[in-house]
Parts: sequence; C-alpha cells; structure tokens
Amino acid sequence: MIARAKSKWPYLVATPLLVFLILIPFDWFLGQYTSLMIFIGIHTMVTVGLCLLLGYTGQVSLGQAAFYGTGAYISAILSKTYDVDPWLAMAIAATATGAFAYVIGYPIFRLKGNYLAMATLGLGIIMYILFNQLGQFTGGPDGMAGIPYLSVGGFAFDTPFKRYFLVWFFCLAVLLISQNIVRSRAGRALRAIHGSEAAAESIGVNVDQFKVKILVLSAVYASLAGSLFAHHMTHVSPSSFDFIASVKVVVMAVIGGLASVWGAIFGAASTRILSDELLLTFGEWDIVAYGAILMLVMIFMPEGLFVGLKNLFEQLRLRYQRRGAEA
Repeated sequence: MIARAKSKWPYLVATPLLVFLILIPFDWFLGQYTSLMIFIGIHTMVTVGLCLLLGYTGQVSLGQAAFYGTGAYISAILSKTYDVDPWLAMAIAATATGAFAYVIGYPIFRLKGNYLAMATLGLGIIMYILFNQLGQFTGGPDGMAGIPYLSVGGFAFDTPFKRYFLVWFFCLAVLLISQNIVRSRAGRALRAIHGSEAAAESIGVNVDQFKVKILVLSAVYASLAGSLFAHHMTHVSPSSFDFIASVKVVVMAVIGGLASVWGAIFGAASTRILSDELLLTFGEWDIVAYGAILMLVMIFMPEGLFVGLKNLFEQLRLRYQRRGAEA
C-alpha cells in the first residue's frame, strides 16, 4: 500500500503543476506574467544543459552564454539577412553550435579544475567580443532588429500567448529528454565520471567521449534557447550574452540543484524573478547580489531549492502515512 502511494506521489504533484503551467498565459488567470514565464522557459533550457555538464559530469563551464548567443545570432542572421525559413535557421544554428562544441570539446577537456573554468570563461569572453566586433553580420553593439517570428504554415507565433506554449513545448521536451538520459546507462556513466574519472575508465567508460557528448548536448540546448529568444524578442544584442549571463546560468543551476534536471525550472524562475522584481535597484551591483545568493544557497541548501522542497514533501508524505497507519 505504501509502495503504491509512493509511486503515485510524483503524479499527484506533477498534475496540478502542469495544469497551473497551462493556465498561466490566460488573461483571467496570470496573463500579466506570460512574458516572464517565456524567459523562465528559455533560461531553463540553458540551465538544464549546465546541470548535465556540471552537476552530473562534474565539468565546470562558465561560458554557456557563448553557445546561447551563437544560436541566437546564427538563427537571427540566417532568417533576417538571408531570408532562410526561421525553423531551418533554428536547426542550422543548433547543428552549427553543436559542431562548434564538438571541435573545442576535446582540447578544452584536457584541462582540469580551475584551468577548465578559466578556459570556458575565456570562450565566453571571446564570443562576446566577436558578437560586438562582427558588426557587418551581427549589427555590432546595437544588435539586430526585425528578426521574424516563427510560424507553421499560415499560423505565426506573433503574440506572447502563442510563444508561451511554443517555448514551454521545447522546454518540457528538453527536460524529459534530459531526465531519460540521467536514468539510462549514459546517466550512470556520467555519475561515474563525476565521482572519479580514473574509476570510470577502469570499468570501461570512455570518459573523453562522454564529456564531449554532454558538452555538445548542452550547447545544442543553449542554441535552441538562443534561437527561441531571438525569434521571441525579434532583436538581439551582445549585452544579452555577456559574462554576467553565464554567471546567472550558474546561479540558476545551483539554486535549482546541480544534480536535478527538474530543479532547473526552480532555479531559472527564482533567478529571473529576483532579476526582474527585486534586484533592479542594485544596477551594476546585481552581480554582487548574485554572488551572495550563490554563497547562501551553497551553505544552507547545497543540494538546491528543488531537492530541498522535494525532501520536505517527502517528510510530509511520510508523516501523513504514519498518521494514517496509527488511525
């Protein structure tokens, strides 16, 4: 009986959350937060990739904004400048970004620890400089405007209401794919690499190959998120993909839980709400606030907000079952 109740518990939690998610963009419910939720969905996709890379594989990355921006700019340039269908532009952007990650993956993963962190940080800075300097393609510091909306046949995603469902379709697909990966043999291999690369190699895991594959996957996730961002905003500029953007992704991953795929939603939501509602008065000092938040979470809730809430629900469930058994 207890085992059956335990197996139903995730569905009892997930079902009302899914209904809540579907109802958000309607004006009579929480329609005023539609735009906020679109950004949360986009940032969740980037954060999930970092969770797989850092939380499950143990590889530090401070340059996810590089892949995010690459996807956004390739999609924007192809669809606006060369009149390529936005969906095709999005696919080309994801493929090109994944190929880029594959090419840099093997040399960059020869580095360990702080050196790896600095290399990925350098990658992010280099791409940010390129976004600024390649003005004939990217529009320079002012960016690009007039990027077309995504559309299917004659149906254009030209309102926030429509784009909300589009973004969250991609977001949930990314979450489900990632959850299946971490529960598979590949997921066990990733955790083995995180625990000890030498031990993982001793049991037949191709460590270098797995690390590069996860880097490619995280880059593709970030690229898709960047393309969705570009076609949602219809404008992109380098300021959206700077070092601070990479730091925010790390904060999102830590708050949600580095080793929690679904925690990425909580991390992205918490950080985005803080950014939009609470940290506006900090101005350029918001990076200090993010650093403080990062420290507090790692000290008091090292497993992340999602895992903390999950453990709380589990304790409440067990307490409820004990009371039922005693009655």
